[in-house]
Amino acid sequence: MKPTILIIGCGDIGITLGKQLLDQGYHVIGARRNAKALKGTGIKALSVDLDTLDSEDATALPQADYVVYSVSADRFEESAYQRAYPEGLKRVLGVMRQHAKPPKRVFFVSSTSVYGQQEGEVVNEDSPTEPSSFSGTLMCEAEQALIDHELPGTVLRFSGIYGPGRDRLIRQVAEGRVAAVTPLLYSNRIHRDDCVGIIAHLIACDKNGDALEPLYLASDCEPVSMHSVMTWLAEQLKVEVTDTMQSPLRRRASKRCDNTRIRETGYQFLYPTYREGYRQVIKEGGYLLQKV
Repeated sequence: MKPTILIIGCGDIGITLGKQLLDQGYHVIGARRNAKALKGTGIKALSVDLDTLDSEDATALPQADYVVYSVSADRFEESAYQRAYPEGLKRVLGVMRQHAKPPKRVFFVSSTSVYGQQEGEVVNEDSPTEPSSFSGTLMCEAEQALIDHELPGTVLRFSGIYGPGRDRLIRQVAEGRVAAVTPLLYSNRIHRDDCVGIIAHLIACDKNGDALEPLYLASDCEPVSMHSVMTWLAEQLKVEVTDTMQSPLRRRASKRCDNTRIRETGYQFLYPTYREGYRQVIKEGGYLLQKV
């Protein structure tokens, strides 16, 4: 029988992942509040509201070999993050643990916002997490809930995700704005397709019997300053820089993400640096041919 993948919060990353897994012979179920958005994807749609999911009801979610929890908060507010991450994940784990055949592994899509480093420190999976924001704090709580759970689980900390439809930085540069040279703020990025590729890769590793770690930091291979990324984009877009974006009064986190652990699993990045990734976004988006 085909292995079943249940993707909770089947949005952009989930749909792209689901299509890839379908091509690889998996049975894919996508769960989201608005299941109509999955029409035409080939993914079996399931309407689920995590706010009302009964964690004591074993029938609330279908049985699956692997679960990918890739939920997005509906707004940047503490209450929304609380519901989407620790509360929602705990409800899903409560349901899945009751199944006669529990999942082989649960993957939680987290974020590098759990790190609070501000001085350009190199961070990896063993680095301390001392977030100053509610978003990072609640992500940490959700991560720990999975790591401590009886079901096997793996946390994936993705850095700044960009790709099709995620072009905020390109639009800022197209308006002639770039980040200041100082203070030095490092940018850690990963293309949407590498997020998908890493999840699919780790599912395959687990399926093949390879031991997985409970945590992976997933970022591309070149931490770089935000100023460098934006000035490079300006060159590609043939845009004259007319404005320098001022840093916020309260300095943002600034760290350099080390992706050694995920590379040691054998994963090869489709877009090793922002250059390859943004070239693809620029080309597919036609940014050189029309005004952004």
